[in-house]
Amino acid sequence: MAEHRSDRNAPYRTWGSVGEHFDEAALQQLRDACSLPIAVAGALMPDAHVGYGLPIGGVLATRGAVIPYAVGVDIACRVKICVLDLPAATLGDERGRERLREAIERETRFGVGAEFKTPREHEVLDRDWTVSPVTAELKGKAWRQLGTSGSGNHFVEFGVLTLDRSELGLEPGEYLALLSHSGSRGTGAAVCDRYSKLAAERHPELEGAQKRLAWLDLASQEGREYWDAMNLMGEYASANHACIHRHVAAYLGADIIAGVENHHNFAWLETHDHGRGPEELVVHRKGATPAGDGVLGVIPGSMASPTFIVRGRAGPESLRSASHGAGRVMSRTQAKKTLQWSDVNRTMRERGVELLSAGIDEAPGVYKDIHEVMLAQRDLVETIARFEPRLVKMAPAGERPED
Repeated sequence: MAEHRSDRNAPYRTWGSVGEHFDEAALQQLRDACSLPIAVAGALMPDAHVGYGLPIGGVLATRGAVIPYAVGVDIACRVKICVLDLPAATLGDERGRERLREAIERETRFGVGAEFKTPREHEVLDRDWTVSPVTAELKGKAWRQLGTSGSGNHFVEFGVLTLDRSELGLEPGEYLALLSHSGSRGTGAAVCDRYSKLAAERHPELEGAQKRLAWLDLASQEGREYWDAMNLMGEYASANHACIHRHVAAYLGADIIAGVENHHNFAWLETHDHGRGPEELVVHRKGATPAGDGVLGVIPGSMASPTFIVRGRAGPESLRSASHGAGRVMSRTQAKKTLQWSDVNRTMRERGVELLSAGIDEAPGVYKDIHEVMLAQRDLVETIARFEPRLVKMAPAGERPED
């Protein structure tokens, strides 16, 4: 961990180092964010890489204002893992494995615009969708997309969860688990689009890279609308995962016996002390997750590397945050130009993973070593379980990835 201060910028801390964990461009994006007049403190996680406005893996605390692009396009994107009451050996039995394949193929949908012909049901549809013009207009679309995943790095996968000690209400051992990663779909993207543009109109003084960091005062009408819409999208993203896990489990005739869920790409009202005594701040976590004392979370690696269930122990220096995953080391464009499916498929076979569908821009080699990322943030989280992927589905190749 390194601390950085200047007379002009809000202080920030970094986990990892330039060149080893993230590049100078990602660090500069955090510096730009910390130079805003509303900025109070910042942090950069070891999975960091360049994003829009705030870097992926960036955390920023502000006073009285929210930055739509510091939340991101895929509002409340999250990871959820559930443990099923089926034996882990189901993955090694061909008949059982075929049943798992069928469950994923039939009960999930992937890609831009993906939806169900017969929409899923969830109590999130009973919430007040008139909190903003965007959510009111797009409630029907959100309903049709309920229980679906986007493209890019979104996935649904089966694997083996290993507990070395009693955790999650379970005894030590190996369990069959379902892991998913997706967010608020097209409606969340539309919320970001509307309110990031409104924020930019309110702050024409911002230039260059800082244009993506335009903010809305929480006391303004636009700020309140965005805040309420963002929180609704948080509930909606959670409902997406709930539907995926419920329907897959039902197809298998299985019960869910344990689970953990956490989200990133969000802003929270939290009490922190950064020089003025305890005060309520807006904490943006763009590709970073809450990791305060005792908070459970899920940190995935790649389609061919482990995911870790963790218990938070992060303090105020990181704004009680940790990474949301391994983080990219290769752009999607570079991956498509340089990687070959023959090499990717060989890696997958060597690691015992069956890939149902994906784009090559999500190959294991585009991600950092999750073990190195976890080592760099060992003061922020404690690992309590390990998930090894065995059967993975992502959006088919050729589809436009979501941010």
